[in-house]
Amino acid sequence: MNALPQQPAPRSSGHRIASIRITHHRLPLDPAFHASWDTRPRVHFDATIVRVITDTGLEGLGSGDLMVGFAGHEPLFVGQDALAIERHYRVLSHIDFHYGRCWPLDLALWDLAGKITGQPCWRLLGGLSSRVRAYVSSGTLREPAALAEQAERYLALGFRAMKIRFQRGDWRRDIRALEAVRARVGERLELMVDCNQGWRMPWDTQAPWSLKDALAVARELERLAVFWMEEPLHRGDHAGMKGLREATEVRIAAGEMTRQLHELRDLITTGSVDVLQPDAALVGGITGLRRIAAMAHEHQLVFTPHTWTNGMGLTANAHLVAGLADAPFLEYAYDPPEWTLERRDFMMAEPLQADADGWLNLSDAPGMGYALDERALAATAI
Repeated sequence: MNALPQQPAPRSSGHRIASIRITHHRLPLDPAFHASWDTRPRVHFDATIVRVITDTGLEGLGSGDLMVGFAGHEPLFVGQDALAIERHYRVLSHIDFHYGRCWPLDLALWDLAGKITGQPCWRLLGGLSSRVRAYVSSGTLREPAALAEQAERYLALGFRAMKIRFQRGDWRRDIRALEAVRARVGERLELMVDCNQGWRMPWDTQAPWSLKDALAVARELERLAVFWMEEPLHRGDHAGMKGLREATEVRIAAGEMTRQLHELRDLITTGSVDVLQPDAALVGGITGLRRIAAMAHEHQLVFTPHTWTNGMGLTANAHLVAGLADAPFLEYAYDPPEWTLERRDFMMAEPLQADADGWLNLSDAPGMGYALDERALAATAI
């Protein structure tokens, strides 16, 4: 039996990958950042920068995960057509299986594609919109009164939605903090809750909630008109998430740390979620997640990525959502003074800022529209 014929090689765009450069950077954090999902204070913030340079001198930029396992695979890309993005995605998916998550390279390739074609990525991805409304995402655990004051400040900055973290040791204490915010802001802010039950840091051995635990919390969140309940159960508990989704009016959100596209497909087809949250910097890149965004849309689900890498990863997700996904909100990691734009976006020449009405506006500049702060990168190089 004859093998199926191979597809003929496509015509070249005239831009071939000449080199890939990866650098690692570390910003000291003083005072430390006490993230709600991490029992260890964070005393530094790491960023990895990926540069893809063509033989014509153009450079695509990406950032996000640490590119662990990529070293030695450069020859699989060097010499290839820079615009053969689907081909590059397939190679990255194999590297992901055998080694680590190297999806920032896909983001750099999309930035490069925009520069080659002279178009912003949001337009290349579908051109649905050049902006998306942000929801401000807190990262720390504040006492109820302090959290309510922070919510009031976010309103003054123009945000119309806020995500609150749980993990105060007892979900009843978390509810009291949420009640304080709702009492202060009324219906002026849409509120989301991140339960942080889907995964743990390596040193955190606490068991996740059971379905009955999560349902008890969901009843309280219904009372407080919460828009969605994020990661309420272990990431693999599809049956539990489906049962919870059927038992509560609160939307169920998950998928932020899912590793494979087929796992995201299963979250959709099993009816486990209302909101799907994969991060293009961590899984599938833009090339993979545009498939998932379309699938989510066909199932009438919200597709809105998790975005806690850095400002470059956030920008890439913003292009994906604005150009293709039509999400009501996109996560905007910002919780001053502990988590500021200066910390989150230290590698960028200009931080990605929301406007006075809480929108992220993407420019018509080719590619992602961001630039690096080379001085800051030199000072933080590892």
